[in-house]
Amino acid sequence: MTDPTSTERPAATPGDTPGDTPGATPTYSDRESMPERYRDTLEQMMKSQAYRELAAARLFGYGLQFVPEGRWLKFMVWHIREESEHYFAVVDMYQRFTGQSVEPWVMARLAEKPIPLVSSWFELAMAQFLYDRGGFWQLKEYEVCTYPAYRRVIEKIIKEERGHQELGEQIVIDACQTGAYEEIKQPVFERWLRQGLLSFGRPGTEGNRYAIAVGLKRRDSGLVMQDFIRDIKPAVKACGLRFPSAAELQMELPADLDLDLA
Repeated sequence: MTDPTSTERPAATPGDTPGDTPGATPTYSDRESMPERYRDTLEQMMKSQAYRELAAARLFGYGLQFVPEGRWLKFMVWHIREESEHYFAVVDMYQRFTGQSVEPWVMARLAEKPIPLVSSWFELAMAQFLYDRGGFWQLKEYEVCTYPAYRRVIEKIIKEERGHQELGEQIVIDACQTGAYEEIKQPVFERWLRQGLLSFGRPGTEGNRYAIAVGLKRRDSGLVMQDFIRDIKPAVKACGLRFPSAAELQMELPADLDLDLA
């Protein structure tokens, strides 16, 4: 799911930014005290996170049919349950924040933009590696969010996601090093790399700058992309893969994104 804070929006009006409190970024404990744009951006962040968590649960649930043995079945069932619990945590937060359910929006969004499905155990492992890892890096940008209730939910999700960050990666490395996936490994990698990168949204937008200014996130999407790329480089190299260009991925990437595997 694209980072909602990267969306282009009109410039902020007076009273919409932390400039009203020189030298400090305000923290908001209730909806009524928030500037309208801050509130709208926060609501969209919650919606996007709910979409992402349910999309992940559906993706991994569909992939159960490809799990080859019991030890991995236990892991995937646990992972699906975890993603579902994260979804319900965001649903509950949105309900408390707005007085409304986010589920109709999420269901409509999933119908309009469903998550791609996998067709093999190898692709399921690749999705677990890259889609999950992208979401992890995106959420880390919200660890200092100036709405504490959102920050607490994000901290819980990050803590639990950190526990299985390397498992999908190792499955993919082991599979690639058998030589059995030479013909398909690069296209499968590119498919799920794109999904991982889409988590961050478009870099360099005015929406990014606003979210950073009011403390909803830490950094621009382009910088987060670079951290994600740097994090997965050792695995990409070990698998004998290469990073595709922005044109090959059919998406916008920062011109200075370091994709060098040397």
